[in-house]
Amino acid sequence: MDNQLTDIEYDVLNAIYFVESFEHIVAECAKPPAIVGDVLKQLIHKKYVVPMRWDEEKTEFVRSFIYDTDNMNAYSYLATKEGLMAHNSR
Repeated sequence: MDNQLTDIEYDVLNAIYFVESFEHIVAECAKPPAIVGDVLKQLIHKKYVVPMRWDEEKTEFVRSFIYDTDNMNAYSYLATKEGLMAHNSR
């Protein structure tokens, strides 16, 4: 897998050191939601990002193994260890 990050991939990872909403990532990156969504999908595919859902019972975010790519704003996102390493190696 290619570890070189594009500028927008770097910006997205920079915005999600902690669990963040899709809206927050869009605002941080100052890019259109469609572009941020596409980048998140690529980063999820590379295993650099995991989608998260709020679990009311556990009162915490949990990893969402199934997510709807047509509804990216229904999730929050978190950089993985691999994603953080790629981000920090740039």
